[in-house]
Amino acid sequence: MKSMKLLLRFAVLGGLILLLLIPLLLIRAVINDRAGYRDEAVQRVSQSRAGPQTFVGPVRYLPWTREVEVKVRDADGQTRLERHTESGALLQAPERLKVDGTLLPSERRIGLFKVPVYTWQANVQAQFAPMAYPAVEGRIYGQPYLAIGLSDARGLVGVPVLSVEGQPLRVEAGGGMQSRGLHADLAARTDAVAGMLPALGKVTLAMRVDGTRSLSVVPVGDSSEIKLDSPWPHPLFGGQFLPNERRIDDGGFQASWSLSALASSAQTQLQGGVEPDALSVDLVDPVDVYTLSDRASKYGLLFVVLTFTGFVLLELIRKLKIHPVQYLLVGLALAIFFLLLFSLSEHIAFWQAYLASALACIGLQFFYLAGVMRSRALAAGFALLLTALYGVLYTLLVSEDNALLMGSLLLFSILAGIMWLTRRLDWYALNEELR
Repeated sequence: MKSMKLLLRFAVLGGLILLLLIPLLLIRAVINDRAGYRDEAVQRVSQSRAGPQTFVGPVRYLPWTREVEVKVRDADGQTRLERHTESGALLQAPERLKVDGTLLPSERRIGLFKVPVYTWQANVQAQFAPMAYPAVEGRIYGQPYLAIGLSDARGLVGVPVLSVEGQPLRVEAGGGMQSRGLHADLAARTDAVAGMLPALGKVTLAMRVDGTRSLSVVPVGDSSEIKLDSPWPHPLFGGQFLPNERRIDDGGFQASWSLSALASSAQTQLQGGVEPDALSVDLVDPVDVYTLSDRASKYGLLFVVLTFTGFVLLELIRKLKIHPVQYLLVGLALAIFFLLLFSLSEHIAFWQAYLASALACIGLQFFYLAGVMRSRALAAGFALLLTALYGVLYTLLVSEDNALLMGSLLLFSILAGIMWLTRRLDWYALNEELR
């Protein structure tokens, strides 16, 4: 029974902390809602301009048709033979493929939301070995063509320039991989039943393609060399293949891939009609205010607990009397910081929003605590500790790779400090002082 008053005191503070979870969770819900609106803005830009682009090719196709007889059972149960036409195509990937291009980035605004977009200036070179097409009973081969896969043809700027052995080809819509993209007819085969298509020693393609956020390239060649560069300084490399070489600085990035068909299943996947493996580059925003604000709000409970711990130590060591309502008001001020941070960061740079929000909340806490503690010196000391806490939080936010380590060290240091300050306290004696 000697410790009941002290335990009741801690129980009240625990209840206040749980109560403050409500505004913190509501603030996180607002951040998530706004992030959803941002994703909707990305979709609107993709629908009106062009979405993420995937480029495949060029690939040589030789279509064929075949008349076959199949057994069909009619409604009376009688079986009869009917002639059906099968169709398909032989596919030949390039022997050597070189893709080179520059991504010119820009931004589109939908209200407050910024969406990164780009224009890809692509130059493609390919070489094809001779292609034999075998005789198959009943199969008739058609006219060969080059196919170029592009996931969103609305992004084409102007007319692509395609040539074979220096001779320009007419590029038409459709006929690409999985009915997406472009195609250009080649010279007709000499024999409709069996034969050999000639080698294509020099196939070149120049095109400009608009896209949103992401560009993917399928390394479909037997040997594929891909080089991409851009003045965008924050690329995210993904897909199934990372660059063999890359350079990233404030002036942008350069990346190159050197792949063979032995390391990629793209050719097999393309023949099977499934989405092939690809390499990709995303133009990401490293200062995504929604991600940073959401990460910051996750530390809201920690802020409240540490601040209340400081108040408890002041009560115990300096014999101050702080009412639970005063605890609650200070906790609400801490929660409001995260709402201020998020709302300001949608209009100004994140670091500026963080500085303004921190100064506003620290100033409010100093003004209030100076009256509660009846001491400007104590209030200033507490405000200084809050400043250090906000500084540590900002460091955690901008150093994502080391956030766990830094957070662990912070908690250990705080616990060690509390244990050091209270190592000589007589907790039973403190209970007698709580009247």
